Amino acid sequence: GYPPHPQSVGEHIRKKRMDLGISQGVIARQLGVSKDCVCYWEQNRNQPRLYQYPAIIKFLGYYPFDHETETLGGKIKRYKNEYGLSNEKLAKLLEVDATTVACWERNKRVPATKQMKYVLSIINKSTP
Repeated sequence: GYPPHPQSVGEHIRKKRMDLGISQGVIARQLGVSKDCVCYWEQNRNQPRLYQYPAIIKFLGYYPFDHETETLGGKIKRYKNEYGLSNEKLAKLLEVDATTVACWERNKRVPATKQMKYVLSIINKSTP
């Protein structure tokens, strides 16, 4: 059925697809996945992989995740989703280790002042 108030990524995809009047196969081709992938996402039987999020966000035209984005951790999570980055890839970009990124994302630690400016200069970029 049509999800009037989508909660999951799959429900957001289904709503957008139904609004556009296109099939799961069309979406699958646009996202570079199988029709079964789209079907499972829409039925909440499976979730997209992190690297697939940028294409999904582009297809939807908005950020579908419902989490806070005011703290450093929330901003890191959003940046990772928008760019499809793992902790390891983001850590390399920020020149730190993956454990540090994980601690920042969970708001367990914060970078030193100079490092915080650098991190924020990277993660405050808008969606690609």
